[in-house]
Amino acid sequence: MSNLAPETTGEDISFETMRHAMVQSQLRTNAVNDPRVVTAMGRVPREAFVPEGARRLAYRDTAVAIGNGRYLNLPIATGKLLTEAYLEPTDRVLLIGAAGGYTAAVLSGLVRSVVAVESDADLAAHARAALAGYGNVELVEGPLGQGHQAGAPYDVLIVDGCVEALPESLVGQVAPGGRVVTGLRERGVSRLASGRTIKGAFGLRAFADVDCVELPGFSTPRGFAF
Repeated sequence: MSNLAPETTGEDISFETMRHAMVQSQLRTNAVNDPRVVTAMGRVPREAFVPEGARRLAYRDTAVAIGNGRYLNLPIATGKLLTEAYLEPTDRVLLIGAAGGYTAAVLSGLVRSVVAVESDADLAAHARAALAGYGNVELVEGPLGQGHQAGAPYDVLIVDGCVEALPESLVGQVAPGGRVVTGLRERGVSRLASGRTIKGAFGLRAFADVDCVELPGFSTPRGFAF
């Protein structure tokens, strides 16, 4: 039996280097301080969850276009959301905005189970293939704002992107005392916010001003202008 490490290509080494740089320069320096989250994000190959043409951009500290007007969320935004969720190994998580499957893959090693919802058929197909080896992740294709009532209640709701408002029907899928983290867009400014469901009440508080990609299907209804 050989003790030699598997042969790696120049591209593999480059991706590993970029992943290490992401952890050191984007996460650790910006209060992503849950060691389990940092370790998981340092282990999951982010490049495997984006289209082929975007692989070299996967570790940038900006939004990465992944097709059909959608973007991969910034590492710092995802890292802060996961940190603020105070994840436990026994948690059942509802993830809204699966995109290509990256955040679901990170969550897979942190919690008991993940239901990841994606509305875009192309992204869902990519995520389904990329997540084939992640046995505790269920991918659901459908409107993001509807979540997945069939699997409720969940311990944690994570919206991996910015929305103008969270539908009550989505928050209602979280168990009493459950945690919610999301990006919020107000007057063109994106913030990260968190909250808990307590005795039928729910509220969000902003905890960081961080760029965050916008998710479709959550616009606040506009009134008529006269």
